[in-house]
Amino acid sequence: MNKKKIKLNILGLSYSQTQSGAYALVLAEEEGERRIPIIIGGVEAQSIAIKLEGLEPPRPLTHDLFLSFAKAFEVQLLEVVIYKLEEGIFYSELVCVKGEDIVRIDSRTSDAVALALRFNCPIYTYEDILAKAGIVLDFGDSKESTKTTPPRPAGTPRSGSPLANKSLEELQTMLDQAVGEENYEKASEIRDEIKRREK
Repeated sequence: MNKKKIKLNILGLSYSQTQSGAYALVLAEEEGERRIPIIIGGVEAQSIAIKLEGLEPPRPLTHDLFLSFAKAFEVQLLEVVIYKLEEGIFYSELVCVKGEDIVRIDSRTSDAVALALRFNCPIYTYEDILAKAGIVLDFGDSKESTKTTPPRPAGTPRSGSPLANKSLEELQTMLDQAVGEENYEKASEIRDEIKRREK
């Protein structure tokens, strides 16, 4: 049976309201209003956030290593497909190609999304999964594009934040230091503050 695939975009990341230490990854259907929130771990959320932010870690993270490994052996990730939802767990597969061969590899959805970002490949699901897990968020009259900058797991510094008193030069120095120390949560927070100033 050939089911029609529905393309998804990454809408954003936020702290999970239901599970301590976890994050909600929100995927949005490209041609519609439905959103799929997926609970993921902190490590995977950090890996996704780093790529969304355009940060370059000093050493490769696991998903970066996978990309380098695949390139070295001429394997390309064509697409990620979220193909099943069972008891609240999303099941995904990586559709890879090497030469003439297409190989499907089972994957956790959080890892699959982190890899899709690195390979710059599309993410898909099926209508039955969207029908089960999709929600429509009502933001009133304002229509926001799914291409807007997503919120980072680090959260947004409040007006009383110590970052508010720093100059752009100081923030850039702090950002470089945080990346060097592999403190990506702090780096995301600093990057958010820099972006706000540059608007």
